[in-house]
Amino acid sequence: MALLLEHEFKPLPADKQIETLPFLEAVAHLPPFFDCLGTPIVYSPVKADLTGNIKKIRAVYDSNPAKFKTLQNILEVEKELHGSAWPKTGATLALMWLKRGLKFILVLLQSISDGERDEEHPNLIRVNALKAYEIALKKYHGWMLQKLFTGSVYALPYKSDLLKALEKGKEVKEEESIEKIHQFLARVTPILDAIYEMYTKMNAELSYKA
Repeated sequence: MALLLEHEFKPLPADKQIETLPFLEAVAHLPPFFDCLGTPIVYSPVKADLTGNIKKIRAVYDSNPAKFKTLQNILEVEKELHGSAWPKTGATLALMWLKRGLKFILVLLQSISDGERDEEHPNLIRVNALKAYEIALKKYHGWMLQKLFTGSVYALPYKSDLLKALEKGKEVKEEESIEKIHQFLARVTPILDAIYEMYTKMNAELSYKA
């Protein structure tokens, strides 16, 4: 799983304080995941959104690495800095959308690794992609975007082609690819859960539609 394990995420520490720089360096390798899904009209904007949000957070971090050492530092400082405009501003807003894009990736991969599938078409990933969209993104999208996404599942690649793309074209047994997905999920899921928990605790989650 060359694409997913190319740059490993640091393990989540006991205090759940996620260091900003290692997180951004690891997550910067994930936007090409959306190239593996085909359908550029739908997934190219998602990839661009993910990349753009990473750059926004990185710019804030680079402005004062000591002050913004952890993701929680970013939310705390921006809350103080932006007042009533927070959390719909700055790196706080960028991370909010970034975590949703990551959630889509993780739910899709978890569903595939769990063996969820359409029994009549076991090599299709429609079931997995729809589940990921429902959980991670749908409620934040307006009607038109929802229609675009749900229609796009009919153009998704076969599961075997997706796994090959994630291996950067190498022929690898499905069991080996699934094992690598397990490794990726085991490392990243606790980190993403901690980010969601942080947003809930700080009342930073917004539900407006894009």
